[in-house]
Amino acid sequence: MSEHTEALAGLAARIEAAKGFLDIDGKRAKAVELEAQAADPGLWDDPSRGQDVTSRLARARAEVERYDGLRTRVEDAQAIDELLAEGEDADLAAELAAAVGSIAADVERLELAALLSGPYDDHDAIATLQAGAGGTESMDWADMLLRMYSRWAERDGFALEVDDVHYGEEAGIKSATFTLRGTNAYGLLSAERGVHRLVRISPFDAQKRRQTSFAALDVIPALEQEEAEEIEVDEGDLRIDVYRSSGPGGQGVNTTDSAVRITHLPSGIVVSCQNERSQLQNKATAMGILKAKLADLERQRRTEEMDEIRGERKAVDFGSQIRSYVLAPYQMVKDHRTDAEVGDPQRVLDGDIDRFIEAELRRRASA
Repeated sequence: MSEHTEALAGLAARIEAAKGFLDIDGKRAKAVELEAQAADPGLWDDPSRGQDVTSRLARARAEVERYDGLRTRVEDAQAIDELLAEGEDADLAAELAAAVGSIAADVERLELAALLSGPYDDHDAIATLQAGAGGTESMDWADMLLRMYSRWAERDGFALEVDDVHYGEEAGIKSATFTLRGTNAYGLLSAERGVHRLVRISPFDAQKRRQTSFAALDVIPALEQEEAEEIEVDEGDLRIDVYRSSGPGGQGVNTTDSAVRITHLPSGIVVSCQNERSQLQNKATAMGILKAKLADLERQRRTEEMDEIRGERKAVDFGSQIRSYVLAPYQMVKDHRTDAEVGDPQRVLDGDIDRFIEAELRRRASA
């Protein structure tokens, strides 16, 4: 028995173990059900429902195809291993070694997905970045984090849509709300929830002193259409304001009052959207965000399980950070929950944050 024989047997066992956590049989059945709905000629009479069905179908198919594809690759590699048992072949041996390495890496990703078994982990995510203590410094830091998550989304195949931005007077952003769409978007991004701390030589200080800045990321699961339809919002409880979209420095980015701000009077929740050029589209997006926030609020009131879903909120200041990004006097990014660290902050700020997300998900699972 070769080392590859044992490795492949171990990989096959790990794939089967992940199958139950991922509920592959359930997703396979769900895909069949969604395919029938997608084949309905009247599906796109309601565009939002059409988008919801096709999005859920794509996610279910992706999970099933990843599992099936890994099983097939293991079987193909095992066939090559059996051929090598009958006689040496340098080319086949090199092909097998490469295949085992590639499969092992993808099994790691499959197991990571298996850690995302929460009731909302497979949902899209609605995230809010908020600049904290530090004024302009922290506003600039919040803007850097928005760029980091945009780069990460692009690297990992997610779609990130910025719904609303409030710009700082001098630089950066006071806050931003964005939606992340893709497989397990909420489950993955929830690992980033918390306060992020930056230490650097200030580009805004003429004396070039070292400054510490803070910004916080909050994440809630987006609602699927069926869930959103269950949330009833009384129009009498809403105050809806329209205004002109603005960009950095207060400049107008649209010549019409297309941006929408919705205030839910009973809860005090305020949401806004200025991403679309149409007022109707902005209102629909803002209502979707509002319903997600109301659902999140209701979960907090109704069950202690929300502590596990949302995690503890902390003040956006010193001592509350989940991760520190140190650019001076030395360079390092360290996660204070998992002790994971990287000595190249620029790579992290360019979106290479998967190792931190994986470490936090494994920490949660072990806890």
